[in-house]
Amino acid sequence: FSYLLCVSGGTSSTMTTRPKLCIIGNGMVGHSFVEMLVATGAHKKWQLVVFCEEPRLAYNRLSLSEYFNGKTAEDLSLVKGNFYEQFGIQTLVGQRATHIDTTNKTVTSSSGDMFIYDKAVIATGSYPFVPPVPGAEGPGCFVYRTIEDLMAIKSFAKQCKRGVVVGGGLLGLEAAQALLNMGLETYVVEIAPRLLAVQLDEAGGAMLRKQVEKMGVRVKLS
Repeated sequence: FSYLLCVSGGTSSTMTTRPKLCIIGNGMVGHSFVEMLVATGAHKKWQLVVFCEEPRLAYNRLSLSEYFNGKTAEDLSLVKGNFYEQFGIQTLVGQRATHIDTTNKTVTSSSGDMFIYDKAVIATGSYPFVPPVPGAEGPGCFVYRTIEDLMAIKSFAKQCKRGVVVGGGLLGLEAAQALLNMGLETYVVEIAPRLLAVQLDEAGGAMLRKQVEKMGVRVKLS
């Protein structure tokens, strides 16, 4: 789940310039935070620097599966036109924040560049849990979180006949639908005794399983 964390660096030693605010993360929450700063005029009081680890600016991760239905990365983008350039916001696309020095008030990027800040906001969001099982890091094993992940899955699936999704939650079922649409024999493996175990009771889980299996997905529960 996405979150925001503010790291205060005290008062800037350079009083003649606007204080610097580093925003680490450009997902849906990070981008919404920047939009809020612009809407309230705060971008006029702060120099904004945005770290974006991915090779593209913010996009709608909730609609990620639409990529398999023909939507492009541009279709999923949350950034309207030249939004960041228009409001003088510096973006570091493809650069990950690798170190925060709260004593010296600096953030270091994956390219080795160092940025001084007065305040820093961490909006890196969540990351996918990968079960610690042998082979999880091998070829043909993917997580389902970014557009790059989906590109890799789509490319690899061309040489496959069978796909297995580990996890029977909402995102797992979306992934299973995507594999099914690509013509793969599809399995969903879930450690819980039912699909959508958090959202559904036993009866609801049983009904959902029937519907999923009617679609052609093979379901394996604990």
